[in-house]
Order: sequence, then C-alpha cells, then structure tokens
Amino acid sequence: RPVMTRTSVSPAATASSTTYWMAGLSTTGSISFGVAFVAGRNRVPSPAAGMTAFVIVDLEGLASLMVSHAISMSDLVVIPVQGSQFDASQAARQIGLIKRTEKRGGRAIPYTVLITRTNPAIMPHTLKHILQSFDERAIPVLKTRLCDREAYRAMFSYGGTLQGLAGKGVANTTVAINNAAEYAAEIVQRLRDKREQAKEVA
Repeated sequence: RPVMTRTSVSPAATASSTTYWMAGLSTTGSISFGVAFVAGRNRVPSPAAGMTAFVIVDLEGLASLMVSHAISMSDLVVIPVQGSQFDASQAARQIGLIKRTEKRGGRAIPYTVLITRTNPAIMPHTLKHILQSFDERAIPVLKTRLCDREAYRAMFSYGGTLQGLAGKGVANTTVAINNAAEYAAEIVQRLRDKREQAKEVA
C-alpha cells in the first residue's frame, strides 16, 4: 500500500518533485505519478512495483474518486500545510475526506500534517495559532517542518537532486539536505511504528 502525499495548491507534477528531492532522486522527466518513498509493494502503481519498497502517490488536493481510492490504499496520508488559515481549512477538508473513506473501507487510515515553507528563524503568530488548533483537536503533526529554502527552489532551475546542487553557488544546500532527510526519517519511523503495532495486535 502506498503512502500518499497530498497538496492543496500545487500542480501534481510540481508537487511530485518534492518527493523526489526528499528521496535523493532526480526531478528530471515525467514524475506526476512517480516512485519515491513509502511502504509496500502490493497494489503499487506501475511502474513503481518491484522498483522500491517505498512509494509516494502525490495527487492534487481535489475530492475525487482517484484521491479517495489512493487514500483507501494508503498506510499513511501526509497533508502539507503552510502557515496560513486557508491551508489549515483545506487540511480540515482533507481530514474529513479521510474519515469518510475510513467508514467506507472499514479500516483506520493513519494521517499526519506536515508544516511546510516555514521560516527556520521565527515562529509567526498565525502558525502558532494553527498548531494550537491542531493540538486541541488531537490532529497529529510531524515534528519535522520543511523550511522555505533556496535550495528547494533551485532544483527546478537546475534539475537533478539536492546533492547535485553542490558547486552551483546555491546557499545552505547541506542544511536543506539534512532537513529533507529528517522528514524522510520521521515518515519511515511512523510506518515502522505502525507495523509493530499491527504485529502486537495480531
């Protein structure tokens, strides 16, 4: 079952590139329904099957049959949220869709919020309010936040991976690589914890 990363504002092809730099893969070529990161080889979109133990299905943030189907197959749904009330409201809608899909499928579908494009130096008041609201509603949020860094934008100018930006004069590339690695590691750990919990129940 794939893990699905969804965005509310970015086109699917562009959004998919984010998962590629996270895994250290190339942004070159067709990646709108690509191979990248998360769990299981069963029922994985072709050509991903057999190529990796981890797959991300990255779709536009639209309530559609395709999105519902991808959610129903997911081990974890990651909902990116920027520090705005609009994004928080969109996240609430996406969580509602997950809950409806759970009822139809008869199984719990884990999900978490990813805070993106944050300022690494300051915490804006609006973001504090959003995080407090999520906490009051027991909405899970990843500890890792993807910061707004030039290196991520530069990938779409130069192509390739974050590692491939070395020597191109892009600031703080190493920091961006570490940030992406922390995000990937936290996702993997959540999947491992879920698997261990399932074994204990069984």
